[in-house]
Amino acid sequence: MNKAQRRPLIAGNWKMNLAEPVVLEAIETADKTNVDVVICVPSIALYQLDFIASKAKMSIGAQDVSAHRDGAYTGEVSGLMLAHTGADYCIVGHSERRNYHGETNLVIAEKVRRVLECSLSPILCVGETFEERERNIDFDIVSLQLRSALNAYNTKVFESIVVAYEPVWAIGTGKSASAEQAEEMCEFIRADIKAFAGLGASRRARILYGGSMDDKNAAELLAQPNIDGGLIGGASLDAAKFAEIIETANRG
Repeated sequence: MNKAQRRPLIAGNWKMNLAEPVVLEAIETADKTNVDVVICVPSIALYQLDFIASKAKMSIGAQDVSAHRDGAYTGEVSGLMLAHTGADYCIVGHSERRNYHGETNLVIAEKVRRVLECSLSPILCVGETFEERERNIDFDIVSLQLRSALNAYNTKVFESIVVAYEPVWAIGTGKSASAEQAEEMCEFIRADIKAFAGLGASRRARILYGGSMDDKNAAELLAQPNIDGGLIGGASLDAAKFAEIIETANRG
């Protein structure tokens, strides 16, 4: 399975913002492409946007999930609850969750498990800090994050697993990894999946680049052989920019 056999995926991460018009304006673009498009929104908006997104070839996703199945966990949202909203995807392990909420690799592994057991697709975020890159341990960090979350799964499961490489130093900073830096790490991620889960898994897994991808740098990044799409932050709140990224992915 080469890149042409993996359907491109463009995922918007609205973070703690609401921007419903973006969905409405992007529907026409999404409906005409061979790209999987997903909008990851605050959980409170999932029901509302499911109806809108269902009118187009577009999916919705959550930005987080509880590590617990159910129980006395006030304020938490379970995987089953997310599935009932119509969500298809869920971001897990975003650096903002790791940093601001102290989520460990163990917690993230449990969250991936909760997502998969509810037949949702996890978008597992991995990435190094600037300090870790400077110390030349960036590959070690990413491998640890990857293996901690995914080494329990077989080849078939990787058809629904998405990995998003988001260098922490490029998230929300306006800085983006160069196409060469992004491809180097995404190629490593695919090779690492092959090492612990087999060739079939590495061929099936879709690997996205995040970290300040926008309408200006998307073409160069998406042209790389191991980058199957993007996890888009700020640019997903701008309908024109988001639509242009989708169209760029569609052009291949």
